[in-house]
Amino acid sequence: MPRSPLPNHPPLRPQQRGVALFVVIVFVMLSMLLALWASRTSLFNEMVVGNDADYQRAFEAAQALLQDAELDIRGEYADGTPCVANCRNQLPITVPEKIPLDTQEVTPLLAYLDQKTTKCSKGLCTKRTGRQDFWNYTSATDPAPTDLKPGEVKLEDMTKTDVGVRYGEYTAATKGDETAAKRANPLLQWTAATPNNQGGWYWIELLPYDESSKNSGLIVGGSNNLLRLNLKPNIAYRITAVAYGLKPNTMAVLQQTYVRQIRKD
Repeated sequence: MPRSPLPNHPPLRPQQRGVALFVVIVFVMLSMLLALWASRTSLFNEMVVGNDADYQRAFEAAQALLQDAELDIRGEYADGTPCVANCRNQLPITVPEKIPLDTQEVTPLLAYLDQKTTKCSKGLCTKRTGRQDFWNYTSATDPAPTDLKPGEVKLEDMTKTDVGVRYGEYTAATKGDETAAKRANPLLQWTAATPNNQGGWYWIELLPYDESSKNSGLIVGGSNNLLRLNLKPNIAYRITAVAYGLKPNTMAVLQQTYVRQIRKD
């Protein structure tokens, strides 16, 4: 018959080593690492998307500035109607910064602009010499260029009132019937108190074009390579638009050549 346990003798228990607790701690740590990795990945993706969205916003603003400069050259409002007030060609006769409509007006205008330190005034500029990417020359440029040519100045000197032009300054685009995209872009809205390193600017270089001489023409080459343009006067325009993003160090730069041809009767 089975033996009964001795009186006052405790029952035997299995020995515990704490392995289950160690396994639980390991799984908790792995879960925390996975959560941290997921949060960092999500934060990084959010930063990338935010930076890309900010650049796209600046890019669209630069495109709108190019279109605004074309309207400025043609003397039109944002809706395409002829400008009758607050336009460049409606400025007082004593103001020289106007789009030349005749050959005799080109030389005095270029001579006037050449006297300026920046070679620009109210958004009109002479043909740029030296480095063409002037937007990369700022106060933070290190080392600073030592072989600057006349007209090569810092970007901060170009983004000033009476040197560059804001969006709608001569086309009333900010006051007219704009598209929803332009109204939604905060970079195109500005006031007199807007800092110079915010929003956008454009400049128009005047490039005289002489079809009769390949040496002084805008495009150098043989007689078959010269552009036969119906121009009066023979001027091509190079437009540069710079738009700052809402985030620091975000900038979009666009450049195009524009030729205003006279329609033949």
